[in-house]
Amino acid sequence: MIRIVLADDHAIVREGLKHILSNEQEFAVVAEAGDGHEVLRIVRELPFDLLVLDLSMPGRSGMELIKLVHAEKPRVRILVLSMHQEAQYAVRAIKSGASGYLTKESAPAELAQALRKIAAGGAYVTAEVAQALALGAMPGADRPPHQTLSTREFDVFERLVAGESVTDIAQTLHLSVKTVSTHKANLMAKLGVGSAPDLVRYAIRHGLADAS
Repeated sequence: MIRIVLADDHAIVREGLKHILSNEQEFAVVAEAGDGHEVLRIVRELPFDLLVLDLSMPGRSGMELIKLVHAEKPRVRILVLSMHQEAQYAVRAIKSGASGYLTKESAPAELAQALRKIAAGGAYVTAEVAQALALGAMPGADRPPHQTLSTREFDVFERLVAGESVTDIAQTLHLSVKTVSTHKANLMAKLGVGSAPDLVRYAIRHGLADAS
């Protein structure tokens, strides 16, 4: 039996996932989490095999949470289930320690397939993500500017685009305001933008934010 923890801040999403997995005899959902702090508590208190993780949750989230889970329980396999279709998110998730990446638009059958493959020790990514990983490993590869951001810079970038202030980001990420401001200045220089609206336009242009 493969013991699974579901982590998503939307209860209706977790219910949908449980319904899908209830049709698969080899899977057992043993716990649920609605934010990053609950994920870490479960990781420390409960034995399980596989974590299905949303990238965008309250508290600890994203690539930072993947690294923390991986550090606490290296043998736990992580499947990221995200609304983000941009391959860059998948590449960063895999590099942070995830074993697979699916978008929430994927078919239910694909979820079960991904979980089986990851539980068996494999990885599950699309052909596009596999190509992005390969290109990123090649020296001198031509990459868009946002792919040059560090994991922390990318996290700050996402939150700025979502409208969070530097102070809010500092509190969420447990950093000083000065540190977040430095990350902001560095990432804006790397992206070649000079203002918050330019940052949002860059994100929309590259599929890193919803134009609506």
